[in-house]
Amino acid sequence: MDHFLYQNGALHAEKVPIAEIAAAVRTPFYVYSTATLTRHYQLFAEALSGLDHLICYAMKSNSNQAVIQHMASLGAGMDVVSGGEYLRAKAAGVPGQRIVFSGVGKTADEMRLALEGGIRQFNVESEPEMQVLSQVADNMGVTAPITVRVNPDVDAKTHEKIATGRKEDKFGIPIARAREVYAHAAALPGLKIIGIDVHIGSQLTDLAPFETAYNKVAELTHQLRADGHEITRLDLGGGLGIPYEHSNSAPPLPLEYGEVVKRTVGDLGCEIEIEPGRLISGNAGLLVASTIYVKEGEGRCFLILDAAMNDLIRPAMYGAHHDIVPVIEAAPGAEQQPFDIVGPVCESGDTFAKQRHLTPVEPGDLIAFRSAGAYGAVMSSEYNSRPLIPEVLVQGDQFAVIRARPTFDDIINRDTIPEWL
Repeated sequence: MDHFLYQNGALHAEKVPIAEIAAAVRTPFYVYSTATLTRHYQLFAEALSGLDHLICYAMKSNSNQAVIQHMASLGAGMDVVSGGEYLRAKAAGVPGQRIVFSGVGKTADEMRLALEGGIRQFNVESEPEMQVLSQVADNMGVTAPITVRVNPDVDAKTHEKIATGRKEDKFGIPIARAREVYAHAAALPGLKIIGIDVHIGSQLTDLAPFETAYNKVAELTHQLRADGHEITRLDLGGGLGIPYEHSNSAPPLPLEYGEVVKRTVGDLGCEIEIEPGRLISGNAGLLVASTIYVKEGEGRCFLILDAAMNDLIRPAMYGAHHDIVPVIEAAPGAEQQPFDIVGPVCESGDTFAKQRHLTPVEPGDLIAFRSAGAYGAVMSSEYNSRPLIPEVLVQGDQFAVIRARPTFDDIINRDTIPEWL
């Protein structure tokens, strides 16, 4: 569910016409719905009701300060994967005790930063990382709370580039070695074991892999407790998918996911953490673009937009699908035709969709990409010296620019010419 609906033939973000935002900020831009962010967080809260839990929003999906601050106001913690994300969370007012630090390549500087500013836990991914964290914490005279991320060798049946729970993936330690690794952690100074972490991938549309992985975590919990470890927290990761193609059947609901959590690990007496990102922010955002040209090619028609692969990389990088709709609704029964929908970047990969059927489009018409709130703005770049595009947040009948478009001078003046030139 989202709050981007047609009202009187015009696409709105909640109560604000998209065309009104376009007139104020110019295209292309991202627009996010506060009501949708709120609703999706509440779905997870309802799904885990009855369990001691914390929903840690995965900031990598959308790390705008306004989005983070809104999520924190709802009660969310934050899942961060870099020192920069940690500082973004702190800048948005999130206390360190509600921040979980994940990621396979934490540096000593990032560890020190989080220990100084406060941290809920480190999700440790390897024995070398564990050793470095021990040294950093011991040198600082503090204790670092940790979970160890286990790799359960579960195929999540998702895209190759976002699968994280198979034995050939770079994440976590093999679950078969978990007892040995936990014993090592318990012997190191500066570390305090508090739980187990697992995350098997992103955009999962089937609950069976979750159930398999969580059953393995439940078994490991009993084994580690028998070994004398105090396991009080289970971080179950995120990964529940969203419907990118709204005409297709929807992925499982958070309520159904919550039933899996309760059935597999709900009786262990542990605090449960989950780290949803895409399901919270994905359908809470649109990318809005204008048509520059309609170009007739050999046997096909190209719709050339002012948005490009540097603004939304997912189709070029993953072959991802986004529903693409006109901002002004077509008349009922209007005839459609196939378009190749492309951007202006000098790459054939700058293609959003091939032979996508739309009603006739004219230069200047506004087009909206649905489900663009996750991994859109955060993965954008200034390739071809194209400025990062604005981000806009809507609440009811209000909207505000929450990231402005930089000027060309802003971009150029970041470069420094050495004295010898």
